[in-house]
Amino acid sequence: MISLSDFNHEHIPQGVAVSVKDLGLTYTTSIDKKPTLKARIKTVGRGKKHTRVVRALNEINVDVHYGTVLGIIGSNGAGKSSLMRVISGIVPPTQGRVEVFGSVSTLLALGVGFNPSMTGRDNVYLGGLAAGMSRDEIDRNFDAIADFSELGEAIDAPMRTYSSGMYARLAFSVAAVVEPDILIIDEALSTGDAKFKEKSLNRIKELRTSDRALILVSHALATIEDICNEVIWLNKGKLMMRGKPSEVIAAYREFVDARKSASSDEDV
Repeated sequence: MISLSDFNHEHIPQGVAVSVKDLGLTYTTSIDKKPTLKARIKTVGRGKKHTRVVRALNEINVDVHYGTVLGIIGSNGAGKSSLMRVISGIVPPTQGRVEVFGSVSTLLALGVGFNPSMTGRDNVYLGGLAAGMSRDEIDRNFDAIADFSELGEAIDAPMRTYSSGMYARLAFSVAAVVEPDILIIDEALSTGDAKFKEKSLNRIKELRTSDRALILVSHALATIEDICNEVIWLNKGKLMMRGKPSEVIAAYREFVDARKSASSDEDV
């Protein structure tokens, strides 16, 4: 069950921004494989489909407090993006509960929520409305968003003409300028030129305040260690460790190195 609570400091349990309790998420996917002739004959007329159940998240418990910059690390398929999508309300959990105390702005993937046929200017309004802003608020913030994106005249060009870096600029600009209570960023800083990456990192640092919570997912461990004051490590949908960035990252690196070593031994 997901509960998006009205933002009222009096009702926030000990300054909690996001509360995740016994969270589980299961996907059922179709397996695309060529059956043998014998298998085809057996299933003729039965309409049998091959499916696979994937446990993306398994009994995750974590509270994110205001004033926290939480980094989430783990290999591909660890459940990082799945957790972000559940917290954002995009995907309902299979079990457990998520409570969010405050306004949320999400930057989960390049161009999500944007319409490629519309101009960058129109998509600023689209993204702003999706983030919970009113049209008047977008009007007041539009120049700041456009300036931060550094798109210039391209702001009035259709987004289908944008490069992935331009997508990233506009998406980050909308999310960062909104100044929400809770900002969720998933790998948004992995695309774009070095100068804009640095600008984006500096903007995130500016947003680190006692009355805001930031959640950042990234494979860039140096960035996580630089920006975050707390880190959780996910592996195959399970919470492996939570603590200081340096300690969690060191344990994760040791785990990855051990797996590489084991894989190398098997190849010999």
